[in-house]
Amino acid sequence: MNARHATGNGRDVRPRRVPEATIVRLPLYQRILWEMLQAGATTVSSEELAARAKVNAAKVRKDFSLFGSFGTRGTGYDAAFLAAQIDRTLGSDREWPIAIVGIGNLGRALANSDGFSSHGFYVAGLYDVAPSVVGSRVHGLTVRHLDSLGDAPPAAIGVIAAPATSAQAVADALVAAGVLSILNFAPRVLSVPPSVLVRDVDLSVELQVLSFFLTRREIDVAPARG
Repeated sequence: MNARHATGNGRDVRPRRVPEATIVRLPLYQRILWEMLQAGATTVSSEELAARAKVNAAKVRKDFSLFGSFGTRGTGYDAAFLAAQIDRTLGSDREWPIAIVGIGNLGRALANSDGFSSHGFYVAGLYDVAPSVVGSRVHGLTVRHLDSLGDAPPAAIGVIAAPATSAQAVADALVAAGVLSILNFAPRVLSVPPSVLVRDVDLSVELQVLSFFLTRREIDVAPARG
């Protein structure tokens, strides 16, 4: 982030850099807090959060210290207040329109997913290029042709659920339409301007990570069996 904020004494204060690992953990903390609130909890300690998130308590406290002081020594955190602060930090207290491109099985599943109807996200547009799909209705929205992407107000986030062969063309269309954040489900490395944020969700990569650990487990168990 390059924004500069002037203080009363004329100095520029740059926002504190937040590690990506901390940002990734915040939604996990948020989910744990809401589960605890639903169970009737009113306060939570860093040790409790750490145990549920499978990290150490010092890391939890350090993560929260980057955004302010939310806890009280000896009493822990007010669970509702902390959850609200994480919402605000993550931008979940705002509305974020999403455009999904590629309305096949995955695109339809995403359009109907509760994950896009919570935390401030909502599906604002569905796009495809197949004549058999364009004009159809999915989750109350009409699928429009990708060429009309620029006719609508820019989405905050573009979701690519198209095949790998067309993923780059879809990314180019999203960038041209003013979309600055892309969630890419296609198994393809995208080329975008530095100002555009891309998050890749590749199920095959996640499966390979799991297979790595399964293989290591077999290697570790083999000597014991011998």
